[in-house]
Amino acid sequence: MNVVAIFDIGKTNKKVFLFNENYQIVWEKSVNLPETVDEDGFPCEDIEALTNWIVYRLAEMQALKEYFLKAINFSTYGASFVYVDESGKVLTPLYNYLKEYPEALQKEFYGKYKGEEKFAVKTASPVLGSLNSGMKI
Repeated sequence: MNVVAIFDIGKTNKKVFLFNENYQIVWEKSVNLPETVDEDGFPCEDIEALTNWIVYRLAEMQALKEYFLKAINFSTYGASFVYVDESGKVLTPLYNYLKEYPEALQKEFYGKYKGEEKFAVKTASPVLGSLNSGMKI
């Protein structure tokens, strides 16, 4: 049976589903992984545990002889991303979008770009601190 895998990476629960060609779930798994902390001691996703879970589930799916995996897709929560190098090695934590954005850095940034309101209007991005993933760059 042809299937598509969907990894649904939520802040609390991580799930993976296999959907058949009629959009019916034919297989699913879920887990609640413990958090770790970033360099400031703020809770964040344990990217190593998450990566290991995804790799394990992919191997498990490939071993299911009754399914032929045609595609994989991911959905994730919040303003989530990590930096990786050219070999795929993770370079930064998966920062929590609830972490307060550093006030001094925010003032410096918006000062450089003529203020919060002007920047927000120009980029159609409201001032939301760490919820705005572009600010993490």
